[in-house]
Amino acid sequence: MRERIWAPLPLPLLPLLLLLPPLLWGGPPDSPRPEAQREPGPLQPFDLLYTSGVAAYYSEDYERAVRDLEAALRSHRRLREVRALCARRCAARSPLAPPGAGPAAELPFFRALLERARCARRCQAERLGGPASRHRVSDDVRSDFQRRVPYNYLQRAYIKLNQLEKAVEAAHTFFMANPEHMEMQQNIENYRTMAGVEVHQLVDREAKPHLESYSAGVKYYEADDFELAIKYFEQALREYFNEDMECRALCEGPQRFEEYEYLGYKAGLYEAIADHYMQVLVCQHECVRELATRPGRLSPIENFLPLHYDYLQFAYYRVGEYVKALECAKAYLLLHPDDEDVLDNVDYYEGLLDDSSDPASIEAREDLAMFVKRHKLESELIKSAAEGLGFSYTEPNYWIRYGGRHDENRVPSGVNVEGPEVHGLSVGKKSSPKIDRDLREGGPLLYENITFVYNSEQLNGTQRVLLDNVLSEEQCRELHSVASGIMLVGDGYRGKTSPHTPNEKFEGATVLKALKFGYEGRVPLKSARLFYDISEKARKIVESYFMLNSTLYFSYTHMVCRTALSGQQDRRTDLSHPIHADNCLLDPEANECWKEPPAYTFRDYSALLYMNDDFEGGEFIFTEMDAKTVTASIKPKCGRMISFSSGGENPHGVKAVTKGQRCAVALWFTLDPLYRELERIQADEVIAILDQEQQGKHEPPINPKDEL
Repeated sequence: MRERIWAPLPLPLLPLLLLLPPLLWGGPPDSPRPEAQREPGPLQPFDLLYTSGVAAYYSEDYERAVRDLEAALRSHRRLREVRALCARRCAARSPLAPPGAGPAAELPFFRALLERARCARRCQAERLGGPASRHRVSDDVRSDFQRRVPYNYLQRAYIKLNQLEKAVEAAHTFFMANPEHMEMQQNIENYRTMAGVEVHQLVDREAKPHLESYSAGVKYYEADDFELAIKYFEQALREYFNEDMECRALCEGPQRFEEYEYLGYKAGLYEAIADHYMQVLVCQHECVRELATRPGRLSPIENFLPLHYDYLQFAYYRVGEYVKALECAKAYLLLHPDDEDVLDNVDYYEGLLDDSSDPASIEAREDLAMFVKRHKLESELIKSAAEGLGFSYTEPNYWIRYGGRHDENRVPSGVNVEGPEVHGLSVGKKSSPKIDRDLREGGPLLYENITFVYNSEQLNGTQRVLLDNVLSEEQCRELHSVASGIMLVGDGYRGKTSPHTPNEKFEGATVLKALKFGYEGRVPLKSARLFYDISEKARKIVESYFMLNSTLYFSYTHMVCRTALSGQQDRRTDLSHPIHADNCLLDPEANECWKEPPAYTFRDYSALLYMNDDFEGGEFIFTEMDAKTVTASIKPKCGRMISFSSGGENPHGVKAVTKGQRCAVALWFTLDPLYRELERIQADEVIAILDQEQQGKHEPPINPKDEL
């Protein structure tokens, strides 16, 4: 990698530097299903129904809230079914492959493409009762439905209507996709007690059939009921391949391009088609991971699809169907050709066949053989396109074998296999490693008046410290004042007003933006300089207290405010910021933290410096790896700073801000200079120029506002 050399910034470039936009650095053929019963008239857009339901909820019209929210869920489900059905039907009617080569050979392809587009539009319009464009909803609404937020409103509305069974059903459905909501589980227990509902009666209204059938198959397999295990595993496979077709069809919707807005770019015909098609193809290729991931989980069930055939090969053996056992074993080998256990099983099953069966004529299951053939062709095409079109792509290992069966039935020939029992654990991923440096703390705090409050032991964790008086009351007021002049809604989150919860508004600003606003006279330059200085003060404290033997660099610096939205705070059960770790992907179910993108894996330490306490809620909390068990809770106040190492040893989040505005300076640090914050380097240059001006070393003095 070419080494970056940061040269001093010439003075004439200062105005240009300050006008630069903030840099982004460190800062998702089988028979169709029976159609659902149609409601009379055109299908109503689910976002309008959802908005109406939420409004009815806050106006305490709970009957209308239930009616509209249920209708929104039906509309959302119906829309998905229609889009998938139309995409598959039109694909069958208008295949894109050209009939032959020769002059203008591409025209049949484009005719088929245009026909499919026309077919899809007409099909959806007929079945939806109006133009499909009416159902193009905002990202926020789409996100709410993906996170099952309507069920959160529903459970509260049903409680108001004293319909306890429906309330517990809605709450359970929401909780299955939001396991980080610590209060929801308690709500469910309360509802169950009030309604007399048993655990086995809880219904997930959005449960995926193939996952439910797979779980049932595992249950019966472990109970040695192999007939029923076969029934449910075979059912799971049929449902899996049907879900795969639906997932692939839905990938054909609008895609997001990082370089330009969808349909707003200036690329040529073939570039535009190739870019969009690659986005769609990668999405379809990733359906393997999508179908193996349970709601609310970050990591898929490892080796999920091959495991069906691994279970089936032994279940069929146990019921005496040796040909089917052999077919399933050979199917498994399509994805793991070097699995010695299954290779031995193939030999063993072949030895059990009667003389009328030729082992060589028994091939791997056709359903998986066709699936694997397509998957490999897709992989080759994506890799080829990545090289030719210049985008980055690394083929994931979708079939990590660590998620295999390790029981006494693994090898039917009787070979003893030792090892833990693992059913779908994400063992194959790289979990957050143990900290590979000496864990030390208790170094000097460097500055007068700073008060030590708690260390790691007192905070029930590792590499944690709580300090007070890092800021004075006057500095807090000045920072809070400057925040109102420089913050932008959704800063750092691509302009999303409420990136973590729909019940709060999020605003932020970087150091460089503060300095830019200071030079423009929009905020006092002295206050902008204070933002820079206190972040540097925090860095030095963290570096000294944890006794690091190498330089700590800024990875990202962000002044953030979270404001409770009026009318949306009644009985909140969500968090202001869900439980997470700063340099790995927290997986509470597996009790692991996976150090892989999109996590900022290079971050080593984190700190939060609070500016105020005139709000309600907003406590900072540490939890265990389960993202539920709170180990420490910290109430923010002016000048208080919490700092900790950024890995899976310190899962943390923020409780709901239920009234007022909570402001803090959030800082992330790295020990790797390669990942230094670029905006910080530019801000350092600006500060160096300011310091030189104050020392009178530049003649004549330059007024940056004049230059701007």
